[in-house]
Amino acid sequence: MLKPQTGATREINNLDGVWRFALDEAAHPAPWEGALPGTLDVAVPASYNDQFVNGAIRNHVGWVWYQRSFDVPRPWVDGRIVLRFDAATHEGRVYVDDTFVGDHVGGYTPFEFDVTDLVEPGRRFRLTVGVNNELTEHTVPPGHIFDLPDGRRKQQYHHDFFNYAGLARSVSLLHVPALRVTDVTVLTSIEDADGIVDVTVEASGAADIRLSLRDEDGAVVAEGTGPQAQLRVADAKLWRAGAAYLYVLEVTVVDPSTDEIADVYTLNVGIRTVEVRGTQFLLNGEPFYFTGFGKHEDTAVRGKGHDNAYLVHDFQLLDWIGANSFRTSHYPYAEEVLDYADRHGIVVIDETSAVGFNLGVAGGMTQRNPPPTFSPETLGDETQKTHAQHLRELIARDKNHPSVVMWCIANEPAGQEDGAREYFEPLTTLARELDPTRPVTYTAWLMANAHNDQIADLFDVIGINRYFGWYIDLGDLASAEQKLRADIEAWIARFQRPVFMMEYGADTMAGLHAVDAAPWSEEYQQAYLEMHHRVFDDYPEFVGEHVWNFADFRTGAGLHRVGGNKKGVFTRDRQPKAAAHSLKKRWVGLDGQKPGRAVETNPQNDQGV
Repeated sequence: MLKPQTGATREINNLDGVWRFALDEAAHPAPWEGALPGTLDVAVPASYNDQFVNGAIRNHVGWVWYQRSFDVPRPWVDGRIVLRFDAATHEGRVYVDDTFVGDHVGGYTPFEFDVTDLVEPGRRFRLTVGVNNELTEHTVPPGHIFDLPDGRRKQQYHHDFFNYAGLARSVSLLHVPALRVTDVTVLTSIEDADGIVDVTVEASGAADIRLSLRDEDGAVVAEGTGPQAQLRVADAKLWRAGAAYLYVLEVTVVDPSTDEIADVYTLNVGIRTVEVRGTQFLLNGEPFYFTGFGKHEDTAVRGKGHDNAYLVHDFQLLDWIGANSFRTSHYPYAEEVLDYADRHGIVVIDETSAVGFNLGVAGGMTQRNPPPTFSPETLGDETQKTHAQHLRELIARDKNHPSVVMWCIANEPAGQEDGAREYFEPLTTLARELDPTRPVTYTAWLMANAHNDQIADLFDVIGINRYFGWYIDLGDLASAEQKLRADIEAWIARFQRPVFMMEYGADTMAGLHAVDAAPWSEEYQQAYLEMHHRVFDDYPEFVGEHVWNFADFRTGAGLHRVGGNKKGVFTRDRQPKAAAHSLKKRWVGLDGQKPGRAVETNPQNDQGV
């Protein structure tokens, strides 16, 4: 799905602001038929939960309603008028005045509806949006809902971050031409010093397509025509980590009946290649070592609400600490984040919202005698169908971002359980059909190891989440190091492909210090990370380290969660803990190279995966 843009043929009317708000039980049976009752207002974009001081709203389970009236600009008499939602977590239903327009399931990808026949230029309309935060066995992520004796409903979920909900990203009204670009797919490759840009364009009707590629100075470097074309850029400047270079592709749609321009759409293009060869991950044909974090879209009051100030500041901190990459744990982030990564040369592992696919874990704590994760009664065919749709929408939205170098299909699934392979094999096949140019990965949880994991061979890069020294061998880093080495060596020996530490970390209370580096102290977090890095540096097959987490974040209630998850190397308000300075010393100046001992494997001599 193309991101909206304003240009000579397109306009955006942003609908963000303060909307009316009501819980489902406070609204009448058809809240879209009139004004919402009550006096509550809510800000958009932002999760609704923490905007209120009422616990019943913060922990509400079910539907909530947003409403606001808008004027359609009078000049919008030609073309089509489209309602666009960048996300509604986790399910959205949309009404224009009294008319149902459509719905969407999936909390982190965009959806839109053509409302040309429902609104009138120069007139006002009432927009009502229902948003449902319920998680069940058939949603992605999954969960369970319990009815309590006092009539309340309680949501249980198996992921360790708060279930923020609502309209956390922008809402907009678009004016687009009737004959227009509806999709663009860009694939890049390198031949000697030349960059190859293969372009596929889809339009809403019969049209002549003209393509023009410009460099950062605005000079035309390649041109083409038709819905499919190959553009060759002589002496191309490549998109690199830490040194992004973006060309601009201009797609012009010409109406063949009048020979007049109907639409113009522009797209940033970064020329680069991504490849897994043997036990190495290659960016532009050169071994690349990932340094960075698993992150979250999480800030005080806003919850998962997108905020451009935090976007800029977080990337400034990534640059300050020497990180070259991050994973969009555990859901697709706002597209503005990927646009920013494209411009600033930050590498992204793009993840679906398939987290909690492990019924043996609830909020980070292991259950006893859990039900099987993959079965008709738990996560079965219906869940897999939903998961596949999430994967389609993720790749359709993000396929053209040069910063995105891998698709992560799931975080910490029960890969050691029977049924896992039958569940995930069709999804890895689908991902490669949708995008054959990017590697596919996942993250193995602590109890899925190289000996019992049933799905690792389906993936190009083996991602592992390991907490030796925290959930296992707490405070005993010597024993933790032995287990970590044995674990990494087993993955390498069995699968002979790149291994990547997607999560490792220790909860740390900012300001807590201990001479003996006791757990929860800043000194323990430093020692914990240093032990891991000592191990990582000894294995040429080890291609990346993503600390969990970039910053502290809010979770559900738990005895082990005092004010949320404290594994961040920055506090929730982005102040550095001591470990941040340690990471800065390790990472700054690496320029994508592996720290410690040199990589011994020659990728030119390895067979591709």
